[in-house]
Order: sequence, then C-alpha cells, then structure tokens
Amino acid sequence: MIRKIYKFGGASVKEADAVRNLKQIVENHKNEDILLVVSAMGKMTNAIEKVLADFRAHDGQLGWEAMTPIMEFHEKIITDLFEPEKVDAVIEKITLLLIELYDKLQDTHKAYDYQYDQTVSYGELISTTIIAAYLNESGIPTRWLDARKYVITDDTFRSANPDWNETRLRIQKLDTEHIRGLVCLTQGFIGSTNGGKHATTLGREGSDFTAAIFANCLDAEEVTIWKDVDGLLNADPKRFKETVKIPHISYSEAIELAFYGASIIHPKTIKPLQNKNIRLNVQSFVHPDMEPSVIDKENGMTIPSHIVKDNQTLVSISPRDFSFMNEHNLKTVFEVCDELRIHANMMQTSALTLSICFDHDDAKREALMESLNKSFSIKYNESLQLYTIRHYEEGLEKAFIAGRKIYLEQRSRATAQFVIG
Repeated sequence: MIRKIYKFGGASVKEADAVRNLKQIVENHKNEDILLVVSAMGKMTNAIEKVLADFRAHDGQLGWEAMTPIMEFHEKIITDLFEPEKVDAVIEKITLLLIELYDKLQDTHKAYDYQYDQTVSYGELISTTIIAAYLNESGIPTRWLDARKYVITDDTFRSANPDWNETRLRIQKLDTEHIRGLVCLTQGFIGSTNGGKHATTLGREGSDFTAAIFANCLDAEEVTIWKDVDGLLNADPKRFKETVKIPHISYSEAIELAFYGASIIHPKTIKPLQNKNIRLNVQSFVHPDMEPSVIDKENGMTIPSHIVKDNQTLVSISPRDFSFMNEHNLKTVFEVCDELRIHANMMQTSALTLSICFDHDDAKREALMESLNKSFSIKYNESLQLYTIRHYEEGLEKAFIAGRKIYLEQRSRATAQFVIG
C-alpha cells in the first residue's frame, strides 16, 4: 500500500543536478511505499504560457520553430542526465509529446481557459516522462501514472474542482495494483473531466493540492513537500533579511497562512489532509537530513508571519445613486465577482464604498467594470502590493512600508493588511 506522498515542485527539478538530487532522495526512501507528485521543470509553466500567448496573438499560425525554447530546455536536461546511447530514445518520447502540444497550441478558436489547460498541462507530462525514464535507468523501478486518469474534475478550466467520489474510486485502485518496492510517479497540477476527454488544471501551484488529493484517497500517513528552503519560514527570505523557521503549526493556522497568500502551500492543500488527519511535512531538498516543518492537528508556534502578494488590483465600487453600500448592493457585487471567479484577497466596506483587492487580471477587471457600470461608479489602481502580517505586533510593518503610499489598511485581532503602492 502507498503510505507516503512526496511532492517535488519546479525548483526541485529545474536542471539535471536537481533531478539527480531527487533521485538520491527517492533512493533513500524507495522501500517506504511512496508516490511522487512532480511539477513541470523550472519555469516551464511560464514558458508554455508565453508560447500560448504568441500562438493566440497570431491566430495559431506559427511554425514549429515557436517550440524551440521548450524543446531545447528539455533536451539539455536529457543530454546531461542520460548516457549518450540512451539520449535519443528519451528525446523521441518528448518529441511525441511536443507534437501533441503543437497541435493543441494551434487550436486558438477555443476559449482561452480551455486551451490553457489543454496546453500548459504538457509541462508536467514532459517532466515526469523524463524523470520516470531516469529513475528506471538508475535502477529504481518506477511506474509512470497519468494523473488525468485519476484526478477527475469538473470543467472549471484553470481552477478545476475534483469530483471526489470518482477520483477516490480511481485512486484507491492503486493500492490493489501497487507492487512493493515500485515507486509510483505522477503529475501535479493536472486532471481531466470525466471520461478523460479534456485536460484540466487545479490552479497555479496546484501540485500541492494534487499530493493532498492522492493522500486523502489513499489514507496515506503523510505528505512531504520538498522545497528549496529549510522548511516553513515566517517570511520570504528573498524579501526579508531576517526569517525564522516555524517547526510546527496546526492545520488551521496553515489554512490561514495559505489563504493570505503564503506561497509555500497551495490554499486548497490543507483541508483534504485535515479531514483524514494526515501529517504534512515541509522539507528542504537542499538539506534533506534537516528536520522538516510539520503541519498537523496539534497547536504549534504563533510567531508573526509576513506575506507579500505582488501585482494586485484595487477596485473601489460605489452606488451611482449615492445610496448606502447596503446588503442588496453588496449581493449584486459579490454575485458578479462569483460569476467572474474573482477571489478577494482583501476587502473593506464603508457606508458608500466597497473596496476589493485581487490578483491582477485585465480581462476580469474589465468584465467586472462592464457588468457593474450601469449602477455603480468604479475606480481602480493597479501594480500594487498586498502586505499581510499574521499574528501582528505593533510596528512590525514600518520597515516594509516606509516611504510607500498606503491605499488601504485593515487590522483584526490577529492580522494586519496593507495595500501599498
């Protein structure tokens, strides 16, 4: 039976040496009945997004050379990983996947969200094909699994929701099929609609969620997310000079941090684990012998955590007739936000105005304004940051916001948020 789920993100497989490091970690744990959930290599999701944008800008009429950056990136990793006599066979497998991707990139008459899922999902398919071949070649028997056959979702493209009953039925078959000593490997982030006709994705950084889905359905003991940091930190070390490792927090605290945008954990990851009391480890793949940060049902540390979300849009909405922003007006606005799938990272209501801060998306912002324009006056600002301090203490914000314009701020018992320019 599969008892442990290991998730490796893009940074952990961004180059040949990183894949070798993954192999060493797997080799040390290969007898523990593990399933690997692996993301696209490096920044490949971003690269495919760019190619998709280029194809759509040219009505799908681009030649094969548009695929060159994607092909060359993976070819370099393959050439570095495999013995010369093995390289061509692996490149042939990847080329077949790239031909499929090229065909789907030309399908630009389809809705963007739909085409996005059909194309961007190839980042994971390519990475796991390379890694499965490398593990097998390295003497670690590995079974490649197509996540699209196991993670069944609705058709909310780019943010699909699992059909838990169907997904559970399919994933639980792995325990009856699993051979002890065989490593199973699948893709994070991707699934498919029932019947497998259309690929779906679970939202950016959704590989964590994939790991939680498999863990929940298999009643696993634990999930380990392998990261390029020492564990769960109270701030991004790229933004803050002094950070502290949090050795242990509860599920509920992890949900709060993920909700506010802590990038170390996908927001949907925790609940499937909490429901089955499955421990979550955040562990360093750079220092794999270091103790992980642990997330479980027990109460842990509550030190201040600093979370920054870039590229935010702040929209302020007021009734044109100067009535109050009452329950009726709020309902109207929220229904439109729900329809457009606009997630509010922060919101604040006054007598006349509702302000909503959300991730930048020109299409969604324009659709929101068009839908509300008749009854509401709307102002907006872009290119902002949302700075959140969880377990806020007076004065902690000063260094980060010094000299910056504060567009909105909000404080509760445990949390302070600032929208800044």
